[in-house]
Amino acid sequence: MKVTCTKENLNQGLMVTGHLANKNVNLPILNNILLEAKNETLKLSTTNLEIGISAVVRGKIDQEGVFTVDSKLLADYVSLLPNDNVDIELLKDDFLNIKCKNNNTRIKGIVSEDFPVIPEIEKNNPIKINIKDLKNAISQVIFSVSNNETRPEISGVFMNFNGQPGNLTLVGTDSYRLAEKTLKIESNGEQKAVIAPVKTLQEVLRILGLIKDGAESAETMDIYLSENQILFSINGIEIISRLVEGNYPDYKQIIPVESKTNAIVSTSELVKVIKTTALFSKIGIFDINLEFLPANNSIVISSNNIQVGESVSEVESVMTGEKNNTTLNYRFILDGLNSVDASEVEISLIDNNIPCLIRPKDDKSYLYIIMPIKQ
Repeated sequence: MKVTCTKENLNQGLMVTGHLANKNVNLPILNNILLEAKNETLKLSTTNLEIGISAVVRGKIDQEGVFTVDSKLLADYVSLLPNDNVDIELLKDDFLNIKCKNNNTRIKGIVSEDFPVIPEIEKNNPIKINIKDLKNAISQVIFSVSNNETRPEISGVFMNFNGQPGNLTLVGTDSYRLAEKTLKIESNGEQKAVIAPVKTLQEVLRILGLIKDGAESAETMDIYLSENQILFSINGIEIISRLVEGNYPDYKQIIPVESKTNAIVSTSELVKVIKTTALFSKIGIFDINLEFLPANNSIVISSNNIQVGESVSEVESVMTGEKNNTTLNYRFILDGLNSVDASEVEISLIDNNIPCLIRPKDDKSYLYIIMPIKQ
């Protein structure tokens, strides 16, 4: 193997793929990155057996070959090189020789035969999604997902691809709160629902954050589905992952379809009031009380901790309906408010036994519900 590429391109490819390789004592090869020089491109790949990431790096291939070296070591070394061409050559004694200007280094590696095979999906009929929309949608639901391994079906993000209206609905829940976001897609019209692991979507978010805007940058990401795998593809970068097995709960039945009280309130003002009131909530319960007063067009937010004290604050709102109240986990409220991309939110409530619904004002594509704390 003999390759020449720019430090910038190589460094970008290593940042995209190298994050997945971690210290694995039982299978040391998983700490390595696979370098494949063929078909006039250099392909970098890593895997943790659940997720596989690959990136194509532009360069000049003088001699084809395949080899693996320690991912972190290679990434750390390349990041410190000057901005110039990098020459990579595989030597006969299982060393990778790397030259850049006045730098000349040899890194011990492992032959590629021991590297796990990363599965491939047939790339037919891609589902196309706007990158910015996808980043926003994942961010708005992923924080709600359960990390409880005893219920694997809610340990991932539910992705419902509905081809006829051209929509993708993402849902995350931990059974105490739930977030749902719907966005537009381009597809072949097929409907399919899957559960994607949280770690996979975290990698998708991280990689989309690394991609630079520019004339050559794609505006959409392609998604491919198979029986038990999902593939995300953009700009020569591919993230492939197993899907979570099981059936997602019928979450629609817990979303309130009516309300007795509606309040429209400034998102930033509500966040400030909740943060101050939360200082006096009970440790481990994180409870705050919300009292909706239509006569005053205000929400009174209070908390009481015998060991610390109590706090009562009021925030203005535009309110319709009847007087109402509920007790909620303040951390859950703040998570929802921080995910809402709007200056004002609408809060809907039936009573203190039914989930409270929060959504951006004038935006029906996103909703967030919180189960009340029983007194």
